[in-house]
Amino acid sequence: MTSEDALPREAFVWTWLPQATSPVVAGRIVRDGEIHNFVYGRTYLDRQDAVPLYLPELPLGRGEIRPLGQLMMASCLRDGAPDAWGRRVIINRLTGRKGQAADEIELDELTYMLESGSDRIGALDFQVSATKHAPRQTEQASLSELLQSAERVEQGVPLSPDLDRALNHGSSIGGARPKALIQAADKKLIAKFSASNDTYSVVKGEFVAMKLAELAGLNVAPVKLERASGKDVLLVERFDRVMTKAGWSRRAIVSALTLEGLNELSGYHAGYDTLAQIIRTRFTNPSATLKEFYRRMVFNVLVGNTDDHARNHAAFWDGQHLSLTPAYDICPQPRSGRERNQAIAINGAERRSQLAACLAGAPNFLVREDEAVAIMTSQIRCIRENWLRVCSDAGLTQTDRDFFWRRQFLNAYAFEGMENSLRDALAGL
Repeated sequence: MTSEDALPREAFVWTWLPQATSPVVAGRIVRDGEIHNFVYGRTYLDRQDAVPLYLPELPLGRGEIRPLGQLMMASCLRDGAPDAWGRRVIINRLTGRKGQAADEIELDELTYMLESGSDRIGALDFQVSATKHAPRQTEQASLSELLQSAERVEQGVPLSPDLDRALNHGSSIGGARPKALIQAADKKLIAKFSASNDTYSVVKGEFVAMKLAELAGLNVAPVKLERASGKDVLLVERFDRVMTKAGWSRRAIVSALTLEGLNELSGYHAGYDTLAQIIRTRFTNPSATLKEFYRRMVFNVLVGNTDDHARNHAAFWDGQHLSLTPAYDICPQPRSGRERNQAIAINGAERRSQLAACLAGAPNFLVREDEAVAIMTSQIRCIRENWLRVCSDAGLTQTDRDFFWRRQFLNAYAFEGMENSLRDALAGL
């Protein structure tokens, strides 16, 4: 175990201001026991273009800012830290522990921040210096090399130095499944790999759901499938990076967990209705955004994406305004029984994965009942009409198609109580 004295007590927060292609130091995180306070730097506060890292959590001003409520760290800062997969990569590298022994290790939050890659989601980075930004980057690795690295981490096998640097580049991105970051000429991508314990084609299932969402008119991150070492890899285009003539700029992002003022332990209390209220009061173009968000909620129910937790929704933050990011991580989840619940509540305490719950919650999104039924009808028809073509594009076997169809995609449980309203769309299903 690491002694308390050996744990890092501070980390400097660097940020890319809007449209900037290089970072500036904004302040530092100061650990006080389990609490992590934040202090803006004087030079940052003196800048004419300084913006708060996020409001209401971190308003511009002097002195230490304590996390709101019961949080141990401002949630907008925690958004930049690695989640389950990135933490596992870091533990593998720092401890050399294998298999289940590695699962027993839990490092402190600042260590995860300072040991993860610098090309993290959003516009923040964490450094040991206030004067020199030393990005934790690496040379490019092939998909096959990255896949090999991911497999070794899953097996608890230490990585070679080259493979360690390659995979650590993507250790700061969220989620629990194996993934890495890669860069093409004019775009940056997240590569998602199959896991060793997958019992069905998770990667292809997500590809199918994302492509159907696009065909249904949702604003989603572009995706494509590749093969590496005989395995499927899903490539997701990043929407938090913009190539300019001067180089790459970064867009600040906050998760729905941050929007609702929650942390991982309290994330179960997040809800679509609460997020709808935040959209109505704080987002640009709220009316259109509410309808887009409602369509996403309905689509998640229709394709069996019950992993729609509060880190799988996010907003851009430009220092003053919030706007909805493209949808991402629309990944159908396996189911064994008839009933399923969404990860966050649909309407009040109601979280059953049913369109009837979505209909009851429609007023939260300023969506009329007839509009809601029209949205559901359109999405059901889109999924039915494009199912075979998108499955063919994904190279899904008949076994996998049978696994997904009417289990994840268009499961009968989703329609209970809505059969009459959706009679035409469900005819022959």
